[in-house]
Parts: sequence; C-alpha cells; structure tokens
Amino acid sequence: QVQLVESGGGLVQPGGSLRLSCAASGSIFSIYTMRWYRQAPGKQRELVASITSSGGTNYADFVKGRFTISRDNAKNTVYLQMNSLKPEDTAVYHCNVYLRQFIDSGLQGYWGQGTQVTVSS
Repeated sequence: QVQLVESGGGLVQPGGSLRLSCAASGSIFSIYTMRWYRQAPGKQRELVASITSSGGTNYADFVKGRFTISRDNAKNTVYLQMNSLKPEDTAVYHCNVYLRQFIDSGLQGYWGQGTQVTVSS
C-alpha cells in the first residue's frame, strides 16, 4: 500500500509564508508527476502546481511568482513553498502523486488527506 502524509499547514497572516510537505511511503518503485491542488469552501478543487520526475514545473497563474514546488526524490517527498500569502489562498491543500508500485505495475494516482492553510489577520 501507498500512503501520502502532508504537513506544514496552519494559520498565517497576509504576506506570510508556509512550506507544505507531502511524503509518500510504502511499496514504491518509481514516482512520476507530483502535484499540489487546493480546495476552498464552496469551490471546486484547482491545480496549484506540478513537478515532473525530471524537475520540470508548472504553476497556476494565481500563484506564479509566489509559490515554488520542489521535490526530493530520495525522500519521495514534494514541497510547496508559499510566500506572500493572501487571504484568497485559504484552502485545504492536497498533494497528488502518480507512481508505479512495482516495476511491472501500471501508473496509479494517490491523494493525500489534505492540510488546512488559513491566511488571515
């Protein structure tokens, strides 16, 4: 089985920073694209950022220049550094990972349980 454990959320003032982590554990052969999504109350889940196995990154327009996604392949972990946070960044942040559990298994997607980020004065 595979588990994704997120951490790093919390309450921060506007303009502040947080760093989210998402660690994958269990039977893992190889991890491919890793993504962060977020879902605010009453809104649909939206893609925030993604990073490929080779380090290529993409960001939603609303976080460009403020958020940075990175990964540590040795630790099977993806990070989201969030700077210059705004109240509209308030949401539950989920990581999503595509991986192969074994050399001959297909790609499967897994979700973390989510971590709450609240930006408020």
